[in-house]
Amino acid sequence: MRLSLLAVALTVVGMAAAAPRIGMSGQYHERRAELCKNLNEGLTILLGYTEKDTEDLRGAFVQEPNFYYLTGWREPGAILMLAPLPSDTNAPGYGAQASLPREILFLPRRNLEQEKWTGVKLGPDDANARHLTGFETVLPAETMETELRKMLDVYPRIYTLTERPAAKRLEALAPLRQISSAALAIARLRMVKSSEEQVLLQRSIEATIEAHRAAWKRAAAGLYEYQIAATMMEVYFDKGCERSGYPPIVGSGPNAVVLHYSDNSRRMDRGELLLMDVGAECSGYTSDITRTIPLGGKFNKRQREIYDIVLGAQKAAIAAIKPGMSLGKTAPNSIYKIALEYINAHGKDLHGASLGKYFIHGIGHQVGLEVHDAADSGMPLEAGMVITIEPGIYIPEENIGVRIEDMLLVTRTGSKLLSGALPREPAEIERALSKGSP
Repeated sequence: MRLSLLAVALTVVGMAAAAPRIGMSGQYHERRAELCKNLNEGLTILLGYTEKDTEDLRGAFVQEPNFYYLTGWREPGAILMLAPLPSDTNAPGYGAQASLPREILFLPRRNLEQEKWTGVKLGPDDANARHLTGFETVLPAETMETELRKMLDVYPRIYTLTERPAAKRLEALAPLRQISSAALAIARLRMVKSSEEQVLLQRSIEATIEAHRAAWKRAAAGLYEYQIAATMMEVYFDKGCERSGYPPIVGSGPNAVVLHYSDNSRRMDRGELLLMDVGAECSGYTSDITRTIPLGGKFNKRQREIYDIVLGAQKAAIAAIKPGMSLGKTAPNSIYKIALEYINAHGKDLHGASLGKYFIHGIGHQVGLEVHDAADSGMPLEAGMVITIEPGIYIPEENIGVRIEDMLLVTRTGSKLLSGALPREPAEIERALSKGSP
């Protein structure tokens, strides 16, 4: 029986780091089966990250996102091999392919000395390996080359993540086979989020909203940007989130016009705008929310004018969301164009020019296991996608940078605002700041 959404949300927090998410192990298998249908002409091999791939003394090991999406496996050094059967039982080589295992997860043999440093790992020979991984066939990673040679007798093509350096290893092992990219096929699967994924995303959103609320309470002239970033991170770490979805962007005054500003080192002054683009990663899923607030509690006339234009553009873009629309700048049914046209039709810069030239990035992106989640840029929006809508105006000459970013679920008829619990109306923001309790 499938666990309820609430049960999924409650159980993911306390699980062992390596095992696939409780209630989602069946989904990992379904994803692999769907990928095999889409890539049924060849053998798919994905190499998970090793500890050297993510070697950084400042952070813990994090699995390669595509590998994790298909396996739920979070320990280093694993390899996935998928060997689909042709749908036609009369296809050449069907009998030879039918005798091979369909799915293999290769795990490194345990290194007891290394485990003293990095913790106990699951080995391929452990009695509970199949149960914990969700794979019927679990073999030592050291035997992958032997198994590959068997597969090469009957599979003419190999699919992998060709952009990764690890693909060179496969080219050396199979020099006579065509090696193609599986990235786009996996991205198309990742774009539509299951109900369980939506629950995990909502958890990260709620933790992030609480972080923004805490920042609003603390933000004041005389403090440094890094103090606000620290306040926000403390909140979502305290809620059990494992890391920031991306380096926190906390930019005051002139720093608010820098899109990916992350130094967070400036002392903040009264009367400036403070832009906070901060998101937590909880249970593997990331949020991405931006708010811009006035230091001192009140927008001045010009700040309020620019803020209202950005908010109006966001509302126009959100109203246009539905299946078939696009986030692309030049695509048919472009939501970006709607926001840009709104900005150009409202307000001027100090020289009388329209403000559209100060909207210097896209209108939004997919969000999921990564903050800029895997996507096929040519695909229109579809029900089940989770996206951001984030118009902005950045005017260096005036030290004004305003961005408002929310996360939305695309539905069959429109969209659902997932981060709407955090105020975005300017009057609500000012009221919350005056009370010190947003």
